[in-house]
Amino acid sequence: MSEEKIWLGIGFSAQALFSARFLVQWIASERLGRSVVPISFWYLSLCGGALLLAYAVWRRDPVFILGQGTGLFIYGRNLYLIHKERTQGKKFQSHGKGKRE
Repeated sequence: MSEEKIWLGIGFSAQALFSARFLVQWIASERLGRSVVPISFWYLSLCGGALLLAYAVWRRDPVFILGQGTGLFIYGRNLYLIHKERTQGKKFQSHGKGKRE
């Protein structure tokens, strides 16, 4: 198999991962009857975006590289904020208090 075909496979797989995030978001929203963004949306964004960035670097496409690089920062930041909030919630719950002071 040629290098070109391998990278095309990576590119298509990356795009499938990246696109799956919208399906996941839609299903979660339909289940709850309101618009939500589940944490899996951000993980799919991060994984798909990282693979798309690798593909863009291989293609030497500066527009694509800038777009995916910026996106990765945003997805990572959102995951950081989600985990930070959850960690603070666990610390708060471990003190046995019912509301924040």
